[in-house]
Amino acid sequence: MKVIITGATGMVGKGVLLECLDHTEISEVLSLGRKPLEMSHPKLKELIHKDFSEFESVSELLKGYDACYHCMGVSAAGMNAEQYTKMTHGYSMALANVLYQLNPQMTFIYVSGQGTDTTEKGRSMWARVKGKTENDIINKGFKQAFAFRPGAIIPLRGIQPSSKFYRVLINNLIWLIKLIKKMAPNAIVNTSQIGVAMIQLTQRGYDKTIIDPKDILELAGN
Repeated sequence: MKVIITGATGMVGKGVLLECLDHTEISEVLSLGRKPLEMSHPKLKELIHKDFSEFESVSELLKGYDACYHCMGVSAAGMNAEQYTKMTHGYSMALANVLYQLNPQMTFIYVSGQGTDTTEKGRSMWARVKGKTENDIINKGFKQAFAFRPGAIIPLRGIQPSSKFYRVLINNLIWLIKLIKKMAPNAIVNTSQIGVAMIQLTQRGYDKTIIDPKDILELAGN
């Protein structure tokens, strides 16, 4: 199986990348990003692409893949609706549109978030934009398409959150997150579980398109 990963320099994407590199049934991983990973592995290829508003210029390099794990995302903090829509819905659909033309039988997984508004009519701007992104990807026509909504995430394998706020939270309040996990075991997942769940879902399919923490844990065998 050959997979594409976006956002591999971020917390979720790095976790997914490491699980894919370790998996015996994955023969190639293409990291599609705007900056290098600064790591090497026999399975790993990198495609540095600066402009995520278009992928036609690199389409020849995106052929023949079985799955895309779209882990790239931005915070809505400090952004207006136009900016956030461009970087969330616009970039995601630019990639999905090209990949659908090239590999319609692939599995496309979009990392969304808890609180996403699939009605696209709620009061929260970011939730509406993510909801539209989920809807458009799931309805694009891929053989399989899913939206992951992981909620709170514990980084493993030495991964550090890219967000300064989340990094401080993890480094100083990990005891609280673990306590919440103990009290509500289906509410929190880790980066390894997200990666394993994506691989399992690609191979086996699932009866839901919106994947919540409980589904992630089930798919990861936890």
